[in-house]
Amino acid sequence: MGRAFSDSDLNSPAERRAAWRALMVGDHGALRLFYDNTHTVDPGRLWRTYQPSPDHLKRWRDRHQIRTVINLRGETPAGHHVLEREACARLNLTLVNFKAYSREAPTPAIIHGARALFSSITYPAIMHCKSGADRAGMMAVLYCFFEMGMPLDKAMDHLSWRYGHIRQGKTGVIDHAFDLYLRHAREKGIALDDHDAFLHWVDHDYDPAAIKAAFLSTWWGRFLTDRVLNRE
Repeated sequence: MGRAFSDSDLNSPAERRAAWRALMVGDHGALRLFYDNTHTVDPGRLWRTYQPSPDHLKRWRDRHQIRTVINLRGETPAGHHVLEREACARLNLTLVNFKAYSREAPTPAIIHGARALFSSITYPAIMHCKSGADRAGMMAVLYCFFEMGMPLDKAMDHLSWRYGHIRQGKTGVIDHAFDLYLRHAREKGIALDDHDAFLHWVDHDYDPAAIKAAFLSTWWGRFLTDRVLNRE
């Protein structure tokens, strides 16, 4: 992680430039100028994307009347975050910090927290991680399942190469966790859109730490996600 920034640093032109360098160089924001990984989750209501710059936030507010920004990277003293926080305040956008992980099976707290979050925020909204591939994909799966009533196997289309998600890398532990429930539900004859059955499994039969320990990624998947794409 690079140097720490605070909101007060943005009062200094030199420190503001440093925060922008951290966003555009250290956080690979310059690459996002050429690769737009923004996608619709629920038309007119929710989008998934990468780490936004202040300019991106303004464009999305103006084009889609965005009212809420969900930051899946959590609250950090990084250049990208202080710039995002300042921009949201200036643009009258509600910024929600919800920490998720790309190399962990989602915990029960994250799954229940996501459901509560989606039922409480003001829409239209965007949610983002760093690249818009893994954590945004996991949360899109949960949104489609809980909010749109989509069967879990269909909702998992949001975890795919199309969005830059590589299930053969360590990030594939997210897919593996959902796959285990799909196997369980099919064996028991449970409908794949049954929220109560899913949450009962999460609360009683689900062990994220054991799932992570048992998951085997491939060497080339790890090379792509960790070395080439430098996923967070």
